[in-house]
Amino acid sequence: MAIVYWTVTALLCLQMSFTAYAQLRVPQVAEAFTHLGFPAYFRVELSWAKFLGVLLLLAPVPAWLKEWAYAGFAITLVSALIAHFAVGEGPEAWGWAAGTGVFWGISYFFWRRLNYFPVFVRIRS
Repeated sequence: MAIVYWTVTALLCLQMSFTAYAQLRVPQVAEAFTHLGFPAYFRVELSWAKFLGVLLLLAPVPAWLKEWAYAGFAITLVSALIAHFAVGEGPEAWGWAAGTGVFWGISYFFWRRLNYFPVFVRIRS
């Protein structure tokens, strides 16, 4: 179970890091934010929040901090889907957010399992 958690969490963190970097450095991504109706400062703020969330998921921090990181990523992913739907974009635009949401869901599910049943998981793993 721990192997599944860390594999999916690594994929989630890679995807979030990639999108955060792209939001800061790739002009086409900045244009996409403008197309969705977001101000430029929000793009920068969101990128740094994603980097912080990745750090919290990968670092040995208290569970409540990881919970906040998961909540922030959930809000980010749902908001991305809503923004893409609102401007009428198709799966080519919102597919990445949906796919990352699947990684988020699996990672969160296994994190909760490991967090609530640590002894049981160690015995069975």
